[in-house]
Amino acid sequence: MNDAIDTPKAGWRMKVAIFALAVSIFTVLWFAIAALGTKFGLWPWQVGLGQMTIGIGPGIAMVALGLAIVSQIIALIKAPRKQAFILALAATLIGAFCMFRLAGLGAQAGALPPLHDIQTNWDDPVQFSEALMAARAAQGETNPVLDAPTVPDYAEERWPGTAGRLVSEIQEEAEAKEASKGTVYPKMETLYFSQSPQEVAAVAERIMDKKGWDILEPETIEGDEVQIEATATSGWFGFKDDIAVRLRAVGGATAVDIRSTSRVGLSDLGANSTRVYGLMVELEDRGNGRRAP
Repeated sequence: MNDAIDTPKAGWRMKVAIFALAVSIFTVLWFAIAALGTKFGLWPWQVGLGQMTIGIGPGIAMVALGLAIVSQIIALIKAPRKQAFILALAATLIGAFCMFRLAGLGAQAGALPPLHDIQTNWDDPVQFSEALMAARAAQGETNPVLDAPTVPDYAEERWPGTAGRLVSEIQEEAEAKEASKGTVYPKMETLYFSQSPQEVAAVAERIMDKKGWDILEPETIEGDEVQIEATATSGWFGFKDDIAVRLRAVGGATAVDIRSTSRVGLSDLGANSTRVYGLMVELEDRGNGRRAP
């Protein structure tokens, strides 16, 4: 006599849950492909970020989340519920994660000003070398490096009141707004050191190398003035931001100014500010620097 009891199956409800989970996984893969395809040069960033991520991505994520929620409801209609519901729940969590990530990015982009060029001293701007400028041009930069850049006119629709204004003013306002928070736009300042420019440059170069930036050969501009340049590449999309650290003797001390600017994109979501300030703080700490001559 066979005493085995057949376990009831969820049938078509299980298939719906599996399909919902597959769609949610596809959504994650869609965003990964958009980013990595951009990084490895399969398509320009306007396609990977602009069209695939910002344009099409939210629609795919919304469909995935909606389907996952429906599959959860269907799984609860009748027994057996457990397996189908677990798969549907996993699909819901993945879909919700994608939607929250997109919503967070959108909120961050809207809350932060249209800045992609940050430095410690706009009164005496740091200049990039010809070699670095050539590398930017070869990649097809859309952001020119200027002494007094202004926010382009097309930013007005998304950031009213910013078009045509000096980037230095926008940065100063952002720092004043964030002064009490010390988060995305802390105060940028020239640093001063008792050591020679060459000694401080050696410390700066070690810090930059540890961060994984691609460092160009340090260049002695004139006399004791030294400049170290590097390029930082983002992990997913492969966006490149260029950094220059200028060190020069001023009144018996070494004055250090830092500039970081993105090659493409109007807003950097605070990346350059975070990079400059992070380098400032670490260099100040390790080199025993100060913020006054």
